[in-house]
Amino acid sequence: MDRRLRNRILLYLALAGALAYAGIELSGRKPVPKISAVMPMRENLVSSISSNGKVEPIAPYVMRAQLDTFVDRVRATEGQSVKKGQVILELDVKDAAARLSEAKGKLLKAQDDLRAAKAGGRADEAARVAGDLAKMQAERDRLQKNHEGLQRLIAQQAATRDELAANDLALTKAQAEVTRLTAAKQEFERSVKLDTDQAALRVQQIQNEAAALEEKVRQGRITAPADGTLYSMPVKAGDYVKLGDLLAEMADLHKVRVRVFIDEPELGALEANEPVKISWDALPSRTWMGKTEIIPKQVVPHGTRSVGELLCAVNNDKLELLPNINVNVRINSRERIGVLSVPRGAVAAEGGRRYVFVVKRNQLGVSKGTLEKREIRVGIADATNYEVVSGLQESDLVALPGDVDLRDGMTVTVITTEVFVFPGRMEWLAG
Repeated sequence: MDRRLRNRILLYLALAGALAYAGIELSGRKPVPKISAVMPMRENLVSSISSNGKVEPIAPYVMRAQLDTFVDRVRATEGQSVKKGQVILELDVKDAAARLSEAKGKLLKAQDDLRAAKAGGRADEAARVAGDLAKMQAERDRLQKNHEGLQRLIAQQAATRDELAANDLALTKAQAEVTRLTAAKQEFERSVKLDTDQAALRVQQIQNEAAALEEKVRQGRITAPADGTLYSMPVKAGDYVKLGDLLAEMADLHKVRVRVFIDEPELGALEANEPVKISWDALPSRTWMGKTEIIPKQVVPHGTRSVGELLCAVNNDKLELLPNINVNVRINSRERIGVLSVPRGAVAAEGGRRYVFVVKRNQLGVSKGTLEKREIRVGIADATNYEVVSGLQESDLVALPGDVDLRDGMTVTVITTEVFVFPGRMEWLAG
């Protein structure tokens, strides 16, 4: 081929390409996004929440060790029904019992000392002090009478002054002895009062010690505080337990509580007294019915989830649900019959409002249309659909999300739809 001819052909091809590109740009014809769409349909919706939970006793009794010792004997088995007052296990309290016996002996002695102190001291010592004083007082009184009699006799010259002097000397000595014995008696009485106070304090101390030891001995016998099921007993005979260690747990399990972990977006649909259905993988053929009781007031982390903890009351008449097992929970809150619905994926939220993109037919082609952003009001929802309260008709075509970011006024091509509701609408439903 002639070289100039070849260059001319290449030049023509380049010009043709440029003209074609310019024509496309000037005409404004760009590739139209392809989407899927769906028509609203009427169906029965049941708003339910499915989650997981854990079984808990409603009013558990927790028994813990009140002293450091060994488990002496186990008298019940885990899972057993027990009656109030029934012995569950016994702890080794021999040391406490021996100390209690010793304390009781000390208490008897201290109480005897207290009674003696309150009675004025030891009887023999109190009698001696009182007797010595009384005897000396009597001797002083006798010498005082002699003094008066000798003075009369001297006046009658029937006695001498030497006899009076000897009597007065004896009287002086007697008075001094009475003073000494009175002081001794007062000191004895002060001592008795002090002994009474000390004896009373000693009695109180020993009583407190004995009461503490009695409590330890009593706590050595672990008994059932009420009728119920012994659902946990982590100790066995011979185990060493410390103060505060768990010994047993029991409760009435005819009615239990299920703590359900509800994901944060679903908390707004919860109400009290809604029906609850419980299932357990270990008994797949059984279900248990209950109702919601306490609605979550806060959100807490639970693993990788952010949840509210819903409390449900569940009947457990056959005692099949055990504390701390993991169960499956379904909450049926509300039901609507024959309502208009759209897929949850087609509904977006913005500023607390819900909206969809409706495909409006135009003259661009049988399968082409323009998106209209339309606000709607929704009601209840199940796992896949929303109830549409207002904003849509059954004849509307709603765009589904995909690889294309939908926006108001966008021209689109509808290539597939989920639902065929009205015959003769095929021009809308296939590209």
